[in-house]
Amino acid sequence: MAPIITQWSRLIRFVAVETSRVHIGQPVDSNLDVGLAAYQGMLIKAYEILGSALDPSAQMTSKILTVKQLLTPLSGEDVKVVRCLGLNYPAHANEGKVEAPKFPNLFYKPVTSLIGPLAPVIIPAVAQPSAIHQSDYEAEFTVVIGRAAKNITEAEALDYVLGYTGGNDVSFRQHQFAVSQWCFSKSFDNTNPFGPCLVAASSIPDPQTVAIKFTLNGQTVQDGTTADQLFSVKKTIAYLSQGTTLQPGSIIMTGTPSGVGFVRNPPLYLKDGDHMLTWISGGIGTLANSVVEEKTPTPGLD
Repeated sequence: MAPIITQWSRLIRFVAVETSRVHIGQPVDSNLDVGLAAYQGMLIKAYEILGSALDPSAQMTSKILTVKQLLTPLSGEDVKVVRCLGLNYPAHANEGKVEAPKFPNLFYKPVTSLIGPLAPVIIPAVAQPSAIHQSDYEAEFTVVIGRAAKNITEAEALDYVLGYTGGNDVSFRQHQFAVSQWCFSKSFDNTNPFGPCLVAASSIPDPQTVAIKFTLNGQTVQDGTTADQLFSVKKTIAYLSQGTTLQPGSIIMTGTPSGVGFVRNPPLYLKDGDHMLTWISGGIGTLANSVVEEKTPTPGLD
């Protein structure tokens, strides 16, 4: 099967100044890190794209719109499911003192966990205080499936990819390690930044050459590359498609490099007021998000 070809090379989803409505488009400046630009309050212009982000035939236009608010590259209605790999980097498994998996270690997230650029990660009351619940970051290279895939081979796996983006699998280690299944600890509402743009698969022909960096409050704490993945992108897609249809709009988060907070000495936990930058190379750019601890009402007070 032939690879998916789109008219756009980098797709963003945004509210436009001119219309106050949601649009999709391609940044006019092909070199602009749109996530960082939004974080810095810079002006962002985009050529409007007509159609759906999931439709390869969506048409690029010459109409230029101004970004008022940058959103997740796919809407909640576009996202079919969020599949995630755990322990996909041997160094990350080693730092956690666990054995690297023999097969892709899969867990799921609900769409309600996803947030966009500049949106705050909300630490829920059930995961506070952070020092006990061990709120943690995980920068991840993320795949978006563009056509239905079932029982495919590694050789053809990349032909089913629409594009690539970034993610931050914010995790709460106390809940995670209390049970064998990780879904609860990684599924809280508004805890998974996703974006800032979707880079066409054709623009990243080899997804095993992508750099990943995560910065917390100005300190770089993760600095890795997808070349170190235990299960490559093509191997992961082929494996997850066995007996299961990966629908267009399926998201696959491919795991995080070493450098997470709970294994550091001293440990480094996310807390109210923190600022996070998740940077992915290949034109994907920077996800900038703050951390906010959910406030709970005081009993007996209005």
